[in-house]
Amino acid sequence: MHLVLPREECENRAFSAQRARGRLKTTGGAMDEAVLQGVKFDANGLVCAVAQDWQSGRVLMVAWMNAEALAQTAATGYAHYYSRSRRKQWMKGEESGHTQKVRELRLDCDGDAVVMRIEQNGGIACHTGRQSCFYKVWRDGRWQIADAVLKDEAEIYGKTHGQAR
Repeated sequence: MHLVLPREECENRAFSAQRARGRLKTTGGAMDEAVLQGVKFDANGLVCAVAQDWQSGRVLMVAWMNAEALAQTAATGYAHYYSRSRRKQWMKGEESGHTQKVRELRLDCDGDAVVMRIEQNGGIACHTGRQSCFYKVWRDGRWQIADAVLKDEAEIYGKTHGQAR
């Protein structure tokens, strides 16, 4: 995995990397420290994370990471996120098997968003059973479904997603 990070710390952070490090529950090693440098977490200790297909460039999903999820992603090479509704860190695919192998991790110029270029296991990133969470397109004055379901939620999770989480 190739990390692209700025060298200097960002100033005026709403949630500093130093505070984030204090919450870190991973190995505590140099990798954990390095990956947090320059990351501007919001007031809730989160940073926006975009998962993009490694080959096609298609945006598959947008989620949130806390310091622990970001450090785990860097350490393991697989995408980890923070669920705001469940208030816990989780690894993408832990229930569905649709893991995301991170090929490249990028931090934007402001330090407040990361992009992960990933290999999507099983070709399904969305809990609805579609390739991408961005399956609706604005056409003719309304949102229309543009992408088919590849696998039913019940097949993926054994029950509907709302019940699974």
